[in-house]
Amino acid sequence: MEKIKIMALSAGGPATLSFCRSLRLSNIQCEIFGLDADPFNLMRAEVDHKILCPKHTDINYVSFLINVIKEENINYLHPQSESDVYFIGLNRDKLSDAGCQIFLPTQYEIELFRDKGKSQLLWENAGIKVPKNISIQTEHDLRNAFDTFGKEIWIRETIGAAGKGSLSRPTFEEALSHIVQENSWGRVVAAEHLLKDTVTWQSVWFQGDLIACQGRKRLNWAFGDRTQSGVTGLTGVGETFASNDLDAIAKKCIESANSNPHGIYSVDFTYDHNGEANPTEINIGKFFTTHMFLSSLGANMPELIMRLLYDNEKPNKLINPCPNGYYWIRGIDIEPKLVSVNEIESIKESYEHTLSNFSD
Repeated sequence: MEKIKIMALSAGGPATLSFCRSLRLSNIQCEIFGLDADPFNLMRAEVDHKILCPKHTDINYVSFLINVIKEENINYLHPQSESDVYFIGLNRDKLSDAGCQIFLPTQYEIELFRDKGKSQLLWENAGIKVPKNISIQTEHDLRNAFDTFGKEIWIRETIGAAGKGSLSRPTFEEALSHIVQENSWGRVVAAEHLLKDTVTWQSVWFQGDLIACQGRKRLNWAFGDRTQSGVTGLTGVGETFASNDLDAIAKKCIESANSNPHGIYSVDFTYDHNGEANPTEINIGKFFTTHMFLSSLGANMPELIMRLLYDNEKPNKLINPCPNGYYWIRGIDIEPKLVSVNEIESIKESYEHTLSNFSD
């Protein structure tokens, strides 16, 4: 395989850092051109070349990307943020014509799955267990939602990441004030409040074939104590996890929109009070922020995509290859730390032993 020239968007963001680090973990020979619209974010990028670019909303955005693709002979373009995926999907033909490959689901799927309300309705119609959702168009809808769910209510915006617009068990007055302040009528749904137990399922599909998947539990949200809902979109501690049942539900969620999936599909689940995993959204066309966790343990999906697109031999499938019992611990201004459950238990045992000496 020859050296691959890769354009990585939102280059200074944590998810793109995971993407670049995953490639560096592999044997893939690549040259990475990192683009970001924020000069400060760009300085954090771990790439071979840093390029400041316009914002998505700039009229010259696509032309700028095409110019870089042609000047640098870019082979592959990787969008990582939700807005990256949406705008690159819209302009995929122009960018592909410029000479680079793009590995994305259809635009229909991108626009469907980035809207949590539409995806929930799709899954409900497909017979998949989902929490009841009520679209909040008016104050009357909000009152109906509180009559339906009572105190156990969860409110969130239909489009957006990092827990955008989410409220956990608010009062009616708190919810009303928040929606009025954000003018988010029609962009908000209310649902039954589920448990704190969440799991994510990341996958790569190639022309309808599931090539790789891996589950991961979320033990907590980083900085969760700084938001009303406790959700920040930033996993504090993740744990490797695999389940055949989860695989089956995730595949059904994806194939409900397209029987021939192609691209990256990352499914979020929250468990209900009956212990069932309910899909809450699909992060479409992009990896989870913490995917380097999986790459470090044998599920290097960025590497896999490069081999799918540029290797003459089809790579082996990676179906839940990561061993159980590993944690990925994250925080601000620190490198993520990979530790085993045995290391954690050893520290706990030492602590308990010390305490027992005090009690004597």
